[in-house]
Amino acid sequence: MAASSRSARDAKRRIQQMEAKRELRKEQDKRRKRDNVLAAGAGTAAIALALVLQLTVFSANPTEEQFAAAQADLAAPSASATPSATPAAANGENIPKPETAAGKTFTGELRLNSGTLGVELDGTKAPQAAAVFKSLADQNFYNGVSCHRLTTAENFGVLQCGSKAGDGSSDPSYTWGPLENTPPDNNYPAGTIAVARTGGNANGNGTQFFIVYKDTVIPADAAGGYTVVGKVTAGLDVVTGIAAAGLKPGGSATDGAPVEPVTIDSFSLK
Repeated sequence: MAASSRSARDAKRRIQQMEAKRELRKEQDKRRKRDNVLAAGAGTAAIALALVLQLTVFSANPTEEQFAAAQADLAAPSASATPSATPAAANGENIPKPETAAGKTFTGELRLNSGTLGVELDGTKAPQAAAVFKSLADQNFYNGVSCHRLTTAENFGVLQCGSKAGDGSSDPSYTWGPLENTPPDNNYPAGTIAVARTGGNANGNGTQFFIVYKDTVIPADAAGGYTVVGKVTAGLDVVTGIAAAGLKPGGSATDGAPVEPVTIDSFSLK
């Protein structure tokens, strides 16, 4: 009977371990698919998730061998749901040259289905980024594209837009660098427009950007900070209103899709 009880407990513990690891994998895939900008925040979430997993898996006083095996599995990377940016594609034929924006200031409007923002891009401090977004806007690339991600943490408030698929995935054929005009103190004031990118890759910029609607701190990753390309000059209350409405239920308490879908009607610059 004792051996049978131990066997049942071992089987139950193995099932708990597998279920906990499966949930971890789902969360990791979801994070990777949503992409880029919150590399530091995602790292914090992963640590918290690992602690939850440990409490779930190790509540039955595991052996040292079981602990080591589970820790090794936690450390093993899972397949990415988003193609990695290809540094070789940076500044390729389909990327406009920074000279087309150098020394210029572009002004215009970002029209969302929930309101209009006045915007300004700085070609002096971020010529490559300004050239990219001016080119994409001129091509009507953003028309109908969603703002798929909203964060509502106390010191982390951004609305991220520009994924053509609407799920945070990026286009591996449209990547560019380098980083420009990154804040040395990791502070992104309310109204900042910055470029989202693949974590840890200075050439991992693409078509996505994020609007900071309240003063936000984003710790730099291995590649550095995030290119500040411009600012909101009017209508920031449109974004704060989107944030106030909250997040779609079923995900993170502070990071996910806006409860009301947000799409870009048009993005014009001159």
